[in-house]
Amino acid sequence: MGSNIQVIAPTGVLDSTKAEEFRQTVNQMLSDGADIILIDLKDVTFIDSSGLGTLVVLLKQIRSLERKLCICSINDQVRMLFELTSMDKVFEIYENQQSFEQAVLGA
Repeated sequence: MGSNIQVIAPTGVLDSTKAEEFRQTVNQMLSDGADIILIDLKDVTFIDSSGLGTLVVLLKQIRSLERKLCICSINDQVRMLFELTSMDKVFEIYENQQSFEQAVLGA
């Protein structure tokens, strides 16, 4: 398939203080030619409303470029937030990087 896949793995709390830096990092990945961006949340303990808002903005931006955004390795706290806000229906969420690779790359 030859897709350019970039992985970003934020840590700690994804809130307003980290959201802008996170958004800039993803924008740089897009500028560098990423076709698929995988956000690995294994080290994220909590996401607040501004962090979730940033994910939604990025999803819309990436879709408008006809590229793909996926998420993997969410913990129970983050999963609950996604389910309460129905974001689990909006984002492509994978159990971990391996399941993402199997689904997307057929590896």
